[in-house]
Amino acid sequence: MRPRRHNARTIAALTSNPGCKRRAVLDAAGIDKSALATAVEFPAAYGQSQFAITRGNAFEARMKADGCAELLQLLRDTLGLDLPDDVTYTDLDDVGDDQDLRHAHARTHLTSPDGGAALYDHPLLKLRVGGQDVFLEPDLVAFQHDGRYHVVEIKSFPVIDRQADPAKVAAAATQAAVYVLALRRLLGDPAAVAHEIVLVCPADFGSRPVAVKVDVRRQLSVLEHQLARMVRVDRILAELPTDLTFRLDLNRSAGELGAAVGAVEPCYSPSCLSSCELAFFCRHEGRRSTASLGTNVREDLGGVETIDEVLAIAEGADDGSEVAAMIRNVARVYAESRAT
Repeated sequence: MRPRRHNARTIAALTSNPGCKRRAVLDAAGIDKSALATAVEFPAAYGQSQFAITRGNAFEARMKADGCAELLQLLRDTLGLDLPDDVTYTDLDDVGDDQDLRHAHARTHLTSPDGGAALYDHPLLKLRVGGQDVFLEPDLVAFQHDGRYHVVEIKSFPVIDRQADPAKVAAAATQAAVYVLALRRLLGDPAAVAHEIVLVCPADFGSRPVAVKVDVRRQLSVLEHQLARMVRVDRILAELPTDLTFRLDLNRSAGELGAAVGAVEPCYSPSCLSSCELAFFCRHEGRRSTASLGTNVREDLGGVETIDEVLAIAEGADDGSEVAAMIRNVARVYAESRAT
């Protein structure tokens, strides 16, 4: 099976839970987690509808038509630039599928600009994640003007009455921050890439585009911190069986595949349900763990790892700890509230 390429969405999701060894291994190997989740009979129950995907593809195609002519006008207005009509447009996805070749091709173009305004589409970037270099399969335009780049992120969610869904804007900003960081590292100069990205979305309920600048300095700070503290993949692999595989073409049962996935330690929390395709498998696997109740609950219960232990303490078991006293007190208050 061909490894699945990464994009800003997968990196953003990975760094949202840097302690998860399972996700680190699967993402480093380029495993299609959606297909794997289906194979272990816990398919992901989220994702874009086909209608949304089609609408998004159509909107992106419109923005990139005729050498990004309409996008260029938006950039003039949004960035307040007096740009000529002959801004060059270069599609860097024109050298085949070899990732090393595509990355070298992008590096050559992006590090040797001619000094004028230019648009670069589909530059293949690279980022070091968990001790390994990961290629990013991008869906962006890098706009270069006066030696400085701006990342342009095209999204299909609407901006209605000048307002967009805050959660979607935040997700887009985090994904764009991944591209900004990767582009800065490729160029070797943080100042060469602006910390303000240009977010392009359809306005209201039509397809007319609108563009806004979004400051991603906070997202960049969080991203760099999370990448720095992620567990190295090679250290995780050293603890695993040498014959461990997640291949889906070996006619293995759901139970056998599930056992293979279970060999790698997860770090599940309810927030995983919105960012990881294997979240339902991990939730089922750890359904008796206090971690499955969320980070706050796990921290409050400090050291009590299973729900069975919590229930035993509530019913009278006592190890003399403050946590045990707290659990018994909560159980008493709950029982009294039910009795009234």
